Amino acid sequence: MGKTTTPWTAADIPDLSGRTAVVTGASAGLGLQTARMLAERGAQVVFACRDTEKATGAVGLIRQTALDAELPVLELDLTSLESVRTAADRLHDLVGGVDLLINNAGTLNLERTLTGDGFENTFATNHLGPFAFTGLVLDLLLAAPGARIVTVSSGMAESKRSPLDLDDLAFEQRPYKATVAYAQSKLANLMFSLELQRRLNGTDIELSAVAAHPGISITEFPRNLPLAVRILAHPALRWLFTPIQQTAAMGALPTLRAAVDPTVRGGEFFGPTGKFKGYPVPLEPVAQAMDPETSAALWAASEKLTGVTFDFGGRQSTESA
Repeated sequence: MGKTTTPWTAADIPDLSGRTAVVTGASAGLGLQTARMLAERGAQVVFACRDTEKATGAVGLIRQTALDAELPVLELDLTSLESVRTAADRLHDLVGGVDLLINNAGTLNLERTLTGDGFENTFATNHLGPFAFTGLVLDLLLAAPGARIVTVSSGMAESKRSPLDLDDLAFEQRPYKATVAYAQSKLANLMFSLELQRRLNGTDIELSAVAAHPGISITEFPRNLPLAVRILAHPALRWLFTPIQQTAAMGALPTLRAAVDPTVRGGEFFGPTGKFKGYPVPLEPVAQAMDPETSAALWAASEKLTGVTFDFGGRQSTESA
């Protein structure tokens, strides 16, 4: 399904001098690799992270290959609406516009826990927090011509066993299963991106929403998974999974292509050529993610839960993608 006959690689990232990117969860894994490659191409990269000490350490690593990069750290805890609002206010003090917002941060909780706002933790971190943060910094994105919002989903969003349950987003009525909760939140990521683009269609707003998923990458993420998976993910056993795993740098490429490839259009979804690994290509989203009625209902629920609405400056369209 690729638009080109040659693979899209890091070498295809254009010069980003003068552009500002905000990457959530940039202190490790896919977010760190995404931030690194953006900084190496000249972008100012804001590290929006919960652990600012870890983020500062990551900034030090990136300075080894991007000596003069501007890499401010922004404290952002996506599980807390207060933190999200504070971070959004602080970002307005740091920058005058945002060219790239990359909603990368995510988690998977083995046990059902609630945030201080009363939300199920995985759904709050992966969807509600990013939804609210995006809405609160929307004016900074509108201030940057041609800005993009890239939301990182997962191949697990395609799981037929994990449809979005709008009546039980917090797993109050059904048994909590960590992988099901994660899959639901990642489906919500994809639906959010596609619904946001629907709301941008037919307007004169130079902003686009794109989604991506990284396949299976070698990161710290398996530490969040059940014990059996954590054992299998041990470095000593990593060779067993070579056929379906790729480096974090490769896993970041779908996000980077979604963010900077000039041929990308709003509403597209990028992932690896293979089911689990490979160079980034456009993919067809799962059917439920493309359902405008369900997506609109999720949007309404997200607004109600977070108290955040998106201000498109009176230019919102009623058209559907």
